[in-house]
Amino acid sequence: MKILTCPAHLQRLEGILRKSLPLALPVFGAVLNINRGNPGNFEVLVDKWPEFGAVLARPSGEVASGDMGNCKRKGDTVPWHVPGKDWEVPVEGIGGAGGYWGRVPAPGVRVGSLSPSHVDLLNDTWPYGGNARSRRYLAEILGRFPQVCLQDSSGQPVAWVLTDHFGTGTHSYTLPEQRRQGHMQVALTVAAQRAHARGFPTFG
Repeated sequence: MKILTCPAHLQRLEGILRKSLPLALPVFGAVLNINRGNPGNFEVLVDKWPEFGAVLARPSGEVASGDMGNCKRKGDTVPWHVPGKDWEVPVEGIGGAGGYWGRVPAPGVRVGSLSPSHVDLLNDTWPYGGNARSRRYLAEILGRFPQVCLQDSSGQPVAWVLTDHFGTGTHSYTLPEQRRQGHMQVALTVAAQRAHARGFPTFG
């Protein structure tokens, strides 16, 4: 297998995989992340180039560590911080007259972000969580990839959506006492808008 490192080859691969959606979705998301700063420190391998028959995305070498920031709303842009890079992605309709594609948070609820201090809450509420390995995984994706969190007036999480190395939703949850108020619909809509603004496909 050949590791693709050339930016032009990776861009070309992204275009080829885009034409093969939804079958190529898992590896496509990884290639999108790689082409947008590679926050997960992944690499892409092909059996041959450019007439490949197989594509593999995997973590490369040693995974970087440290605080990589959070995805937060700031005016009409969505900043996504990765060490050495800050992106301000314009998003139409966020917080404007159109709301979140017609969805607005309930009174007393605002769009915010999760912090590393919330990893235990995430681990306790994730169906695959509750152990040290899942906690490490959730801490990693929380620190590396975009996420959306709706918070109450005291800043406590109400509902959230996390994305993973492949650009897919991995953990979405609404606290039981906050359910049936449309929070998840707003969180998913904001997450989809942000993904779309970064060039990621959104599927329902």
